[in-house]
Amino acid sequence: MRTLLRRAVYGSLVAFGLIQLVPYGRGVVDPPVTKEPSWDSPRTRELAVRACFDCHSRTPRRPWYAQVAPVSWLVQHDIEEGREHLDFSAWDQPQRDAHEAGETIEEGEMPPEIYLPLHPEAQLSQSEKAELVRGLQASLADALRPARRGARERRERDDD
Repeated sequence: MRTLLRRAVYGSLVAFGLIQLVPYGRGVVDPPVTKEPSWDSPRTRELAVRACFDCHSRTPRRPWYAQVAPVSWLVQHDIEEGREHLDFSAWDQPQRDAHEAGETIEEGEMPPEIYLPLHPEAQLSQSEKAELVRGLQASLADALRPARRGARERRERDDD
């Protein structure tokens, strides 16, 4: 039994060492910031940085454990997925889900529950959430207009 346990421990250590050779998520060089939204206030940007930028910008904070596989894989996947939906650092490109930013915060979907225990700074009070939602609505108004117009046009076509 002892030999079996020892082999399991050694095997686990070797496997852990080998997965460190997979570079995904470690040593990542983030693309440069090209353009941010026209923030309605420094406070809105501050709250967005605290609660959103780690996954929805090109300036994420990666703690030490985000350099260790397999956690690095999960962190990098979350960042890539977050940027696909909304990237505050690439405002010169279409942002497909900008119109949902405030709603996901109001509904408690963002920041995700799994993220908060290791990132307590992202935990917003109810008043901070309301402030961020209002600020995002004001800051992202230009991005929201085309989405609303497109939705209105689709409804009108569907009604015909």
